[in-house]
Amino acid sequence: MKVIETSIEGCYIIEPKVFGDNRGYFTETYSKEKLKEYGIGTEFVQDNQSFSAQIGTLRGLHLQNNPMSQAKLVRCTQGTVFDVAVDLRKDSPTYMKWFGAVLSAENHRQLFIPRGCAHGFQTLTNDVIFQYKVDNYYSKQDEVGILWNDPEIGVDWPLDNPVLSDKDKVNPVLRKVIIK
Repeated sequence: MKVIETSIEGCYIIEPKVFGDNRGYFTETYSKEKLKEYGIGTEFVQDNQSFSAQIGTLRGLHLQNNPMSQAKLVRCTQGTVFDVAVDLRKDSPTYMKWFGAVLSAENHRQLFIPRGCAHGFQTLTNDVIFQYKVDNYYSKQDEVGILWNDPEIGVDWPLDNPVLSDKDKVNPVLRKVIIK
C-alpha cells in the first residue's frame, strides 16, 4: 500500500497493491495497521455506498459540523469519478485550498479526507458505484452543503452542466455557511 501526500494537509491518496493474473486481481482495500504507519489512525464506524447512473452527476460539496464531523476514506468500485476535498479547517495552513483526483475501478486509488474538509465528486462515466468509510455517524442537523461552483473556492470540475440533486442546486456559498 502506497500513501501519497496531497496539497491539503492530512489528505492522502491511497494506492493499494494490486495482484493480477489471468483470472483477475486481488487487492487489500483497507488495513488499519498499514494506514496507522502513515499517521492515519482513524477508527471507521460506517460504510456507505452511492450509485450514480448518469455521466456528469455531481454530489457535493458536503460535510458535517462538529461534533459530528467525519473523516472519510473513499473509492470508486465501478466507473470513474473526479473526487474533490476542500479544506475548511480555519486553523489549517491549507485552509480554502481544494484538491482533486481521478478515482476509478481501474486505478484502485482511494482518497483519505480528514475531518473538517468538504467532499464532493463528479462522475466521468455512467453507472458509477462509489464507496465511503466514515469515522462518525451521519447527523442531519450537523449536515452542511456548500454550492458546488462557489467562486471563492473555485473547484475546476471537469464536465460542464452537472447533474445535481435539488438540494445541491440550492446550497449556499461558503461565506453564508457556519462551519464549526
